[in-house]
Amino acid sequence: MYTHDGEDVFVIDGHVHLWDASEANVAHEGGEQFIQCFYDYHTAFTPEEEQWDMETYRKYGTEKMVDDLFRDGHVDMAIFQPTYLSDFYEEGFNTTEQNAELAEEYPERFVLNGSFDPRDGEEGLAYLEELDETYDLQGVKLYTAEWRGDSKGWRLDSEESFEFLQKCVDLGIENVHPHKGPTIRPLNKDAFDVGDVDDAATSFPELNFVVEHVGLPRLDDFCWIAAQEPNVYGGLAVAAPMAQNRPRKFGEIMGELLYWLGEDRILFGSDYALWEPDWLVPTVMEAELTPDQRDEYGVELTTEVKKKFMGENAAELYDIDIEAKKAQFEDDAISREFDLGGQYADSAAD
Repeated sequence: MYTHDGEDVFVIDGHVHLWDASEANVAHEGGEQFIQCFYDYHTAFTPEEEQWDMETYRKYGTEKMVDDLFRDGHVDMAIFQPTYLSDFYEEGFNTTEQNAELAEEYPERFVLNGSFDPRDGEEGLAYLEELDETYDLQGVKLYTAEWRGDSKGWRLDSEESFEFLQKCVDLGIENVHPHKGPTIRPLNKDAFDVGDVDDAATSFPELNFVVEHVGLPRLDDFCWIAAQEPNVYGGLAVAAPMAQNRPRKFGEIMGELLYWLGEDRILFGSDYALWEPDWLVPTVMEAELTPDQRDEYGVELTTEVKKKFMGENAAELYDIDIEAKKAQFEDDAISREFDLGGQYADSAAD
């Protein structure tokens, strides 16, 4: 477990992927543009000594992922967020089934989310139900800018989308994670606009809408929506690495989120493998607001606040009993493999 100022911090990385962007899997020039753009984000916001080479970045595999998250990365649990991009990649970029390879090997460590695309109609509804029957889903990741044939995106507040959100309600899938953040080439920026979250959240109060990337670059729009919709949460993937080389900007983002949403509706995510938690977790945990930001927003980035968004808030949404998990992790497969059991035993004793 990560320790900060003498306190144990249970880290749930709320946004990870197991992707395949190998050249053999690229089916469309958009697939190559996509992974090259991802790599640009990686190099722009990663310390130089932590940067990967492009070959590793394309397809890093399960063993490296487990090492990077649990052996080296301070992560206790992680939530898979699939991104299919089936028009760009022969076997998909990062599908539920691909992520399930690790989630089923280490079920105590991973939460496996599914996905849906309302353009798939009845077939898509049947697929969502099949995913739920197979994996007992608690959440879905939605990619509203994904290309599908001649279509270059869809809206969360459309009639077709509402059918799928109602299916989530019927199936008991409570957590909806729409990507509402920076554009990745060649996708369209406007297809990631956060505005369609508003009506969806109002219409489905039974669901929790975790807006990934907190709407960046439309942070103000997101905060105004979240302020009026108590079932809207903010996912820090993409925002988090700004703590590394844009610390003032990170402080501004956190100040806005804490002012408008409060400390209970923010979730950490590394966006692995865009960024690795081994350096990102300590960077975020050491981040502070400037005196001017503390005065303006009237909030503090205390250890207790950080413990909430680093793991406790995700645990609340996904019904994770942190104390029970600590006891389990004293002797689970990951702890045995990496000799981690003692830290969980020490934490439980405290």
